[in-house]
Amino acid sequence: MRRELPKVTKRNKKRLGRGYGSGKGGHTSGRGQKGQKSRRNIGILFEGVKMKKSLIKRLPFRRGKGKFKAGNKPLIVNLDILNILPSGSKVNLDTLVKAQIITKNVTTEGIKILGGGDIKKKLILELPSSKSAAKKIEKAGGKVISATKHV
Repeated sequence: MRRELPKVTKRNKKRLGRGYGSGKGGHTSGRGQKGQKSRRNIGILFEGVKMKKSLIKRLPFRRGKGKFKAGNKPLIVNLDILNILPSGSKVNLDTLVKAQIITKNVTTEGIKILGGGDIKKKLILELPSSKSAAKKIEKAGGKVISATKHV
């Protein structure tokens, strides 16, 4: 029994400038005759005729990788989230990881407690915090250790 194979109508693209065996012919191999386009690929920034202001000159400066990017921003934790913790506990990286508020890969400089929401428990804060967060913790009967930065 003979099986009929389906006809394949899709052909691969002919590669220009690769000699007679490429199926495009020889000599100019489909690129026309003389000129820039017949010789090699044109650069991505090429604009042809001399322009008044080229695209590159119209774009803003960006010298150096990430020059205008802000530095590492801290991970923000609002006060109302800290109500999960038991009363009287110390608020540091370990307790926040155990309570699954943050992940392990956050450093001490990379976290900041902000005063969003209300706190109802007495906590001992050992992390950088805002002034409003420190006030709310002290008002609830907690304590803010002096090692923290009020940024």
